[in-house]
Amino acid sequence: MSLPAAAQGTGETAAPAAKAAAPANPAQKQLQTIRIGYLRSYERTLALSVLDIPPEDIGLAGAKVAIKDNDTTGSFMGQKFVLDVVTLKPGDDITGPMQKLLADGDHYIVTDLSAEDTLKAADLAKEKDAIILNAGAEADSLRNDDCRANMFHTAPSRSMLTDGLAQYLMWKQWRNWALVEGEHPNDQLFAEALKHSAKKFGGKIVAEKVFKDAGGARATDSGQALVQRQIPVFLQDLPDYDVLLVADESEVFGTYIPWRTWIPRPVAGTAGLVPGSWHPASEQWGGAQIQNRFEDAAGRRMEPKDMQAWTAVRVIGEAASRTNSTDPEKIDAFIRSKDFTVAAFKGQRLTFRDWDWQLRQPVLLGTENSVVTASPQEGFLHQVSELDTLGTDRPETTCKFDK
Repeated sequence: MSLPAAAQGTGETAAPAAKAAAPANPAQKQLQTIRIGYLRSYERTLALSVLDIPPEDIGLAGAKVAIKDNDTTGSFMGQKFVLDVVTLKPGDDITGPMQKLLADGDHYIVTDLSAEDTLKAADLAKEKDAIILNAGAEADSLRNDDCRANMFHTAPSRSMLTDGLAQYLMWKQWRNWALVEGEHPNDQLFAEALKHSAKKFGGKIVAEKVFKDAGGARATDSGQALVQRQIPVFLQDLPDYDVLLVADESEVFGTYIPWRTWIPRPVAGTAGLVPGSWHPASEQWGGAQIQNRFEDAAGRRMEPKDMQAWTAVRVIGEAASRTNSTDPEKIDAFIRSKDFTVAAFKGQRLTFRDWDWQLRQPVLLGTENSVVTASPQEGFLHQVSELDTLGTDRPETTCKFDK
């Protein structure tokens, strides 16, 4: 719904007749609009389980709930938030849509894109001094060599996720891990993050295997019987281990691993016990409140990408509220300041790391139906914040904000 010209801050002078008309409510504030772009790629893709196919509004539903939350507080301060949504197919060029969002006055753009397109979006936004809030890409490179001063991350990095998992396995004293990884690039990146976490916290990878993607349709009448025979044989030659780690972001084999191992062992990683920024069953720390509001709005439970997009939009709303301003310079400065925090139903207020603009946040470890635990785990200490035991800490970072 478009606002009157005066509410948009156009500076136009009212006609004499309009001056004579008294406002219906003299105390009512004029609304100042803050436009937020939301640039995403989505295409319905198959998964090994139909329960794992991302809903069409994944992420977007969280952003819409956050807009309502921003408006609830903003209405008392004369602030109105508008979400401009652009959905592309994977592989589409983002240049034109990005330039249009910027031209339309979207100073803040939440993204759910590949790592490559997220970086491209940040570089295009830099030309207009705009800010990108990455709510989708987990690549560690975006927080290190490819970091940007105008790119903030509400999505956790892969290393944050694997560090959260590794901490729990070490807390359980399950120290010996076998690793089965896919052959696609993102599978390999997740596997590398798992290996780095093992080295960081003292876990031992006793063996590695690569699962070749041979294609084929497993969801046939004979598919389950075939999987039941093949998977145990594939894992038969692994040495003894405490936990089997799976790195299969590409959804080729991971769902088949739990309960089909050669020896009875727990499974974790992209299957079994899975780390994430959120979990549909999470209701601790007031989480039931956001889950109920989200379910009323979207008709389903809140997924990690929904929470990441919700948090990104709430970052802007929180900063606008705390500064009592719609001025991008004031809002930007506050987000970058040491005083900025945002509440996200995770037991503590969250802050950005000033060396890579990654949002500090707990990692939830869950199975399909429940949250098992949250990291950082007890005993993993840090001189600044225990949340900095997850992911790239200041001494390790290769990020330089000079690009």
